[in-house]
Amino acid sequence: MDGHVRMNMGTQFGDLEEGFKIVASFPTLRHLPVIIGENDPEGCAACGVQTNPENDYRNGTMYSSYTAAAYARLYELAAQHHINLEGAVSWSFEFENQPWFAGFRDLATHGVDKPVLNVFRMLGRMRGPRVTVRNAAPLTIADIRAQAQSQRADISALASADAHSASILVWNYHNDNLPAPAAEVTLTLHGLPANAKRATLHHYRIDEQHSNAYTAWRALGSPQQVTESQQVALAQAGQLAQLAPPTQLKLRNGQAELNFTLPRQGVSLVQLSW
Repeated sequence: MDGHVRMNMGTQFGDLEEGFKIVASFPTLRHLPVIIGENDPEGCAACGVQTNPENDYRNGTMYSSYTAAAYARLYELAAQHHINLEGAVSWSFEFENQPWFAGFRDLATHGVDKPVLNVFRMLGRMRGPRVTVRNAAPLTIADIRAQAQSQRADISALASADAHSASILVWNYHNDNLPAPAAEVTLTLHGLPANAKRATLHHYRIDEQHSNAYTAWRALGSPQQVTESQQVALAQAGQLAQLAPPTQLKLRNGQAELNFTLPRQGVSLVQLSW
């Protein structure tokens, strides 16, 4: 679209909603576990950048922010239709003997992890049942189906908690892959243990500078012949990274507040433990 990639999460959620409606229409089926076998933004996993240049988005942070927003909202959609959602998977593959960052739907290239894989690492770190997130300006499923993510940024969160920790996944997604100012995010947590005075804060991040082997590879000049030391450096760049070293956060009367900036197409996982 005018020289940049434009996604439409509404197409995917239209398909999901129709599937949920069909399952819910059968009394003998609606209580059964549902697993979505191909929870992906578009169809051609084996179409790389040589034939489809727009699929370069799969290498960078647009794919990871899309994935965070889409997987998190599945819970909301399942609740609307009273579906017993057990899980969803990305229909991703391993493509051998292909160029570096060839744009296929894969989670790694030449053994180096891509940003999207770190979203699944973030989700895997979340513990306990899902808890309520209140957002001053949320986008609903109906908004997403109407392509509201092309009019304004989709900034929201998915949260969970157990007896000794809380996890908040925050994304700043937009259907248009264009530069934009970072968002100012304020997280206010309620319901923490009243007797807890401090919590250890871990803040994981996916953006252009963190958890992003693609940016690191381009900084090397996008080589197709990678040295052993470059391979090691790229593998490290592809791991889930923290925005800053762990810190101590003060808790007051079972509450905590955290402020940070989140770049466009960025994803944060904020974890508190006490």
